[in-house]
Amino acid sequence: MIDVTTQFKEVVLLRLNYGDDILASLQQFVADKKIHNAVFLNAFGSVTHYHFHVVADGNLPPAEEYPRGEEALDIVAMSGAVLGGRVHGHITFTNDKIAMGGHLEPGCKVLTFAVIYLGVLEDDSDISNWDDFNVKL
Repeated sequence: MIDVTTQFKEVVLLRLNYGDDILASLQQFVADKKIHNAVFLNAFGSVTHYHFHVVADGNLPPAEEYPRGEEALDIVAMSGAVLGGRVHGHITFTNDKIAMGGHLEPGCKVLTFAVIYLGVLEDDSDISNWDDFNVKL
């Protein structure tokens, strides 16, 4: 186990518009603003298309499934981080019956809007490989 104590350098609010691809927009924003480390604080909005991946078994490396579809859904949560400049986001969608989600993939298209809150961290910590199960920290 390893831990890091840091502080928010700033909190950034990002609003995406109809038709924007959520992952592509986040990747472009992070690159343009030179954000190295950040945490997703939350998000809300809606989509016309969804695409995510989830682990499908308990092996290493795990098998993965990639659900995708075209359906109007609400965005009710987003979590994850920017790790060494890479976006590693998780997203949760709902309709009137179910909630679903997982690791954000290309193709999640905004319907009404998507508002995303990022807590940008001080850059003095290297958390770039915290999402790699092959690395022992």
